[in-house]
Amino acid sequence: MEYMSADELTQTQNKILCCNCGILIDPNPSNMCVNCLRTNFDITQNISKQGVLYWCKGCERYMHTQGNWVVAALESKELLSLCLKKLKNLNKVHLVDAGFIWTEPHSKRIKVKLTVQKDVYGGAILQQVFTVEYVVNNQMCEICHRHEAKDYWRALVQVRQKVNHKKTFFYLEQLILKHRAHSACLFIKARPEGVDFFFDKKDDARKFVEFLQNFVPSRYTPSQELITHDTHNNTYTYKHTFAVEIVPICKDDLVCLPPPLAASLGNIGPLCICLRVTNHIYLMDPCTLKHAELRGEIFWRHPFKALASAKQLAEYVVMNVEPIYNYRPPKGNYSSKHTLADIYVTRACDLGANESEIHTRTHLGNILNPFDRVVGYDMANSNWNDPYFEKYEIDNRNNIPDVILVKKWYGDRTSRKQLRRWKLKRLEVVDETSNVSEDGDAAEFMNDLEEDPMLREHINIYKDKAKSGMAVDIDEQDYEGMPQITLQEMLEELDLDDE
Repeated sequence: MEYMSADELTQTQNKILCCNCGILIDPNPSNMCVNCLRTNFDITQNISKQGVLYWCKGCERYMHTQGNWVVAALESKELLSLCLKKLKNLNKVHLVDAGFIWTEPHSKRIKVKLTVQKDVYGGAILQQVFTVEYVVNNQMCEICHRHEAKDYWRALVQVRQKVNHKKTFFYLEQLILKHRAHSACLFIKARPEGVDFFFDKKDDARKFVEFLQNFVPSRYTPSQELITHDTHNNTYTYKHTFAVEIVPICKDDLVCLPPPLAASLGNIGPLCICLRVTNHIYLMDPCTLKHAELRGEIFWRHPFKALASAKQLAEYVVMNVEPIYNYRPPKGNYSSKHTLADIYVTRACDLGANESEIHTRTHLGNILNPFDRVVGYDMANSNWNDPYFEKYEIDNRNNIPDVILVKKWYGDRTSRKQLRRWKLKRLEVVDETSNVSEDGDAAEFMNDLEEDPMLREHINIYKDKAKSGMAVDIDEQDYEGMPQITLQEMLEELDLDDE
């Protein structure tokens, strides 16, 4: 007699016959083999095997929901997530795996291979693999449709400044790049007196206007234009315009303050020099060292224009400097960074021919030495068309200096441009103007950045990799005595990458 071992007895008891085909299988709650389960049960019958994706050819985005478009590359996880969300009843099964099946990129077909599981008859778990095919249809999104219809913007911000140069816009451009205030901007176009910023939403344009008011003294005037009107549901479509006007005062301008405004600023002298323009206007009387900060809202209460701009600066040569060390200013706010001095200068064009010395009082006594070059305004040989200055000239004819010096002159523009190993980023602007002086204004703005650290601290500066390997020999005669920073020291401050 033969006896079965315990292992053979256990193995025989763990096998059963399929109730349909009769093959030997492992026991399961359904008592069916895998082939019979797949024949009798289809866990993917309620899941669609075909779908449609809408793709915009203009912006190359896929429609996620109605009015919502997303960017998704081919065979990316964003596109796979979008395809799975398009399938109905997928939440009734357990998704195990999903992936793309390669198709021709121009075929307008996307195939996704899915592996799902589900509990079937008697608690048995059935796993199936199937393919879903998506047809990609072209459909233009709302933004591209409006762009093709020349109706692609809803809000416009017109930034204007009534001056004969664009140095303020160069400074404003760097602030916009640093704070990414143009991220919602659709299009930027240059104008003769400013720049236009186009936006898709009114709220984005209003945020941009608030950004401008926080960084430059300005005011704005809103307006709107009716585009369409539906009489059935009483809906209106408008185009909104914000006209932003920046104060017409820039760095190194000579101004004559109105008497009420001068009295409110601590009785500062009417003839002042603009040191810089940020969120405030910084003014200083060069004859008394008294300075004041003028806010934008106060300026618009007592508006005034620049008596002379940087385009009218004349070059002088310093002959003698006599600092006033025992100067005791009256009460008020005075600049501790400047030194009052009596100075004798002569015009650079008259040097060697008619060297008539001109006496004046300046605030640059701490940086000027004999034979230095300096620029200023010729008050004696100029005619000024300003009502406030005419009134001041009648009452104080003998107190007006012949020359008002503004700043020391460090080298010529050409040599400084060649020595400059740093650069600034620029906005992508469609320039329809033919302003030949824009390059000169950009060079003057970069010169101001080298000389003024307070202006430079609000701007991102980048190394110029094209000039990083070049040997730079600074002419010490041209840049001797530079009070704020030299070119080599400025390069050491550049810790930002070109990207």
